Order: sequence, then structure tokens, then C-alpha cells
Amino acid sequence: MRPTLYLEHAQDVLGQWLLWRNTSEAALVIVTATEGGAVRMPGALMAVSETGERCGYISGGCIDADVATHARQALRSGRIERLRYGKGSPFIDMPLPCGGAIEAWVLPDAQASVLCACHDRLASRRAVMLNISASGDLWLGHPDVVSARSFEYTPKLRLRIAGRGADSMALARLAQASAIHTELQLRNDVEFQDAQRLGIDQITTLTTPSTLPALDDDPWTAFLLAFHDVDWEAALLAQALKGPAFYIGAVGSKATHARRCEGLRAAGFSEGQIRRIHGPVGLLPSMREASTLAVSVLAEIVGAYQREA
Repeated sequence: MRPTLYLEHAQDVLGQWLLWRNTSEAALVIVTATEGGAVRMPGALMAVSETGERCGYISGGCIDADVATHARQALRSGRIERLRYGKGSPFIDMPLPCGGAIEAWVLPDAQASVLCACHDRLASRRAVMLNISASGDLWLGHPDVVSARSFEYTPKLRLRIAGRGADSMALARLAQASAIHTELQLRNDVEFQDAQRLGIDQITTLTTPSTLPALDDDPWTAFLLAFHDVDWEAALLAQALKGPAFYIGAVGSKATHARRCEGLRAAGFSEGQIRRIHGPVGLLPSMREASTLAVSVLAEIVGAYQREA
């Protein structure tokens, strides 16, 4: 048996569920409600194959194995199982350390067409709402049944970094390790080679500030400027401000940021637009090493993403 896949995002879990369903049977587990300090939110998913392989998780590890056992039982019986753990649960030998409660439904024969459409919508960078009725029927869109439980999923965080040097590479390396889709926009072949050695798949060449690549940011994209060059800074920030990115950040000191903002005002950008730019970036001020700056910046970006999602 392959190791458990600790995937988290609905797109990834549904993708694995669809792969298993292509060749055999697989159950889908949905967290339908939580009370207290649960690890996962309602809507969290786990897929379980008929051989017991798991993808995704619904707790901090205290009940996932038992949920997988129930999922395999549901696959054999063909019946939906509704599970409750923690407060008010019949499983008195499995208390939750957080003191709360988790409810989850196990669907042994979920509608593949609906889940495929849900997966494809997320993969195409669009939010989606998944509904489940009391009888276990699934559909997408606005719930038209009062008793339905509805869960909204947003596309995965995407990070676009434009810059050069250690700051760009350290952030890209950390983002890649965190399974965040990352695009690097770089100026020369040496940095291209460095990025390829890091395993960055999407690398774009920057030629001149007046001929930037077409903007493809969406509301779930974060943009980080890591240039220390006035011409590139002005062009890249002006482009990002015209797009829908939920986060725009720029590396540099307070004085550098003030100078950037003044240049944007002179270029006709409003105070509201300029306030979208985080600068200096990061949760912790004055990080002097690229590796610690990357941690600080990524934490700020993830926090902003969670507020948006």
C-alpha cells in the first residue's frame, strides 16, 4: 500500500478520488460540521480507496484512521455513513483532545460527474460551491434546497515573483516546498538556470520594462516584487495594480517604499490603489537574510489568502 497522501486542497483530493474511481471504488469523506477547536473546516475532504489508501485528512491524525475504516465499510455496504467524533459521539473511546466535535459524511458512491465538474472548475481557477442533500445527492451552484449543506471552495494560492537575486530564489524555494504554484519572472540566463535547479517549472523571461509579459493574475494570485531597480519597479507595480491580485508586495526599506509610492502618485495612481501594496513586506520587520525574509513574506501572503478565501 502506498503512503497516505497528506493533500489538503479540494482540487487535489478530488483529483486523486477521480483517479481511484477510474480503476476501482473510492469513498469520499466530507466534514459537514465542527464544534470548538477542530483542525479542519466544514467542507474538508478525504478520499479513501477500496484498498485503504488515503488522500486528504479531516483531523490532526486522531480519528483519520478510524474514518478510513468506516469508509471501507461503506464501500462494502454501499450505504452512506454519518459519523460524529468528540462531544456527543457514540465513539467514547475516541475523544478529541481539542474538546470539540467533528461530523463527517462518508459517500461510498458519490456522483463522479458532479465531482469532476467541481475539480475542473477549481483547476480552471474559478470558485465553486458544492451542495449535499440529506440523502447524499451532490450538485454545484447556489443551493436551492433549504436543508442542503453547502461548501464553497476557492482556487489554490498562486504566487508570481518578479525580481532577481537571493530574495526571489529563497521565496520561490519555500513556496515550492509548500506546494504553492509559483511563477518566477527573471532577467537573465544564469538566474534561469538557478531557478531550474530549484525545480521551478514556470519561469518567464523579462526583457525590458516597456515589454512586460501579459498579465495573467487572478483574485487568488499574490505578486511579490523583488527588484531594486527603479524602472523595473515602476513598470511591474503599475501592471500589478491594474490586475486583480489579492496581494501585492515589494521588497525594500520604508524609504524605498515611500519613494515607490510617490512615483506611483505622479503616474496617476490613486491612494486606494497604492494602499494595496505591502511594503516593507513580511510579518517581521527588517529581515536581513533571504531565507528568513522568505518565511516572513510567505506567512504574510498566506494570511492574506486565508482572509480572501
